[in-house]
Amino acid sequence: MTELNGIMRTLTPASKTHFERFIRDYEVVREKEGWGSQTPDYYLALPFKDLTNRHNWIWRIRARTLLYLQNHLLPKLESTHPSGCRILDIGAGNGWLSYRLAKLGYEPVAVDLLDNDADGLGAARHYLPHLPRSFPRFQADMDHLPFDSEQFDVAIFNASFHYSSDYERTLREVLRCMRRPGMVVVADSPFYWRDESGKQMLEERRAMFERQFGICSDSNNSRDYLTQGILNELAERLEIQWNVGKPWYGLSWALRPLRARLSRRREPSKFYLWWFKVEK
Repeated sequence: MTELNGIMRTLTPASKTHFERFIRDYEVVREKEGWGSQTPDYYLALPFKDLTNRHNWIWRIRARTLLYLQNHLLPKLESTHPSGCRILDIGAGNGWLSYRLAKLGYEPVAVDLLDNDADGLGAARHYLPHLPRSFPRFQADMDHLPFDSEQFDVAIFNASFHYSSDYERTLREVLRCMRRPGMVVVADSPFYWRDESGKQMLEERRAMFERQFGICSDSNNSRDYLTQGILNELAERLEIQWNVGKPWYGLSWALRPLRARLSRRREPSKFYLWWFKVEK
């Protein structure tokens, strides 16, 4: 491992080569979509307000996710870990979730592939002056986490699980890092009741990326969405029991399926919180 600008760099040469195109394409798309800002106030307001007004609906979902974690899921473990919970923030991005968790008294560790200063781990520098101590940041692959076994009480896939190319392998790696009792949360990954809807979404996205950005959207061979069938198979293979949380995103969001049926479009994605206890 090497450290640069406060970020531990843990990607192997093989991993760097494997993810090079994905990182390049992802950063191109995010830059063109207008993610990030030059001002610290933008980051400090997240997820409750997007001061750029570019991605308001996405941050509204992230805010409800945070409140659901804070009010419903994390308290389930506080009694069993009175000295504090260590939380693995997988897909941490600019570090907004790790910052909020640290403010609540938890001990987060941020992990992401991106390390840039606008939208990646480098942007977390805006949070550090507002915390009594900084949270660790690791540039790492979620299938090869740079941690010893049994290090964390909670692992949160922060809108990142669908970037996995092998869900079972990714979960097994995270389970290796979990203490008992613990909890794994999959937050803000697109879910469809019908597999056909997910496949249609991928086709639509691929066409849109090629039209708007001139690149493909599948350079990482990621799975990209969840279905009940996928979750059931994972539950059987890993001997886990999924629970689901459904935050309220507002009436307009709740009416999306009805509007889609009336206009004869595919079902829209849902953003539930899927979680399970780690006890064995």
